[in-house]
Amino acid sequence: MILTIVAEMMTARISTHSKREAMDWGLVLASQGIEATIHFNEETGWELEVPENEFERARGVLRQYQAENRQWPWRQRIPGRSVLFDWGSVAWVVLICLFFWLQTHSVTDIRTPGMMDTAAVSRGEWWRLFTATFLHADIGHLAMNASIGLVLLGLTMGSCGTGVGLLAAYLAGVGGNVVVWFIDPAGHRNLGASGMVMGCVGLLAMQSVPARIGNRHALKYALSGVLGGLMLLVLFGLDPASDVIAHVGGFVSGLALGAILTQAPRLARSKIANIWAGITFCLLAIYPWWLALKETSR
Repeated sequence: MILTIVAEMMTARISTHSKREAMDWGLVLASQGIEATIHFNEETGWELEVPENEFERARGVLRQYQAENRQWPWRQRIPGRSVLFDWGSVAWVVLICLFFWLQTHSVTDIRTPGMMDTAAVSRGEWWRLFTATFLHADIGHLAMNASIGLVLLGLTMGSCGTGVGLLAAYLAGVGGNVVVWFIDPAGHRNLGASGMVMGCVGLLAMQSVPARIGNRHALKYALSGVLGGLMLLVLFGLDPASDVIAHVGGFVSGLALGAILTQAPRLARSKIANIWAGITFCLLAIYPWWLALKETSR
């Protein structure tokens, strides 16, 4: 930090690098009871004008402020990254709305064979781990998952790739159902895409890790990403009236899958990888439902 003093009418001036820095330092000094006025000089740039008898104390306050904030730069440009939103998530919303319409209007009962039933899964009906993510209890349940999922899945697909992000979120939702089955293999029933939505939160939380590799603040930013994800989990996923186990399971599955994807960042930009991931998603959606409906026809 370069501090200069210019004696002028019983005042002293402190040079800053920008208007923003001058405003920040002015607030810091004001919090300590030091009156400071912001000036712009054509030759020297932005400055703070303080009473001459307060100059030494002002300099000490600013040095202390810089020392305390040096280890956590709150605002930094993330190299090579920008926030992307993939409107392909709208297709997923249309898909779950279509399934809800089939639930309520189709002659064939798809809810009973498709919903998550841990006892049935234990008997070998593994497809329920997949099919349950397409079903919803009522219009309010659907609206909640569709609205939040549209945003979170769009961000996930934008960050991880259209096909890769969709498949990863889907598998995270399935992972949430696996956790439910593992914890209560004999008597738990649930349905809905909320595990998949919470999986998106986990996937997005892990995106803070690769951008910080090699940065001395890497651990702090990785933790901040995970903690931010946890806050969203608490906000959207821990309602006692909802399936908390599936939500937490989806979030943890998203973190695990996100950690794997951070080791292969090129997948997001690989056209071939996204096409194959999209095909895999379709197969993992169609085949389990084929088995579910086949079981119903028996």
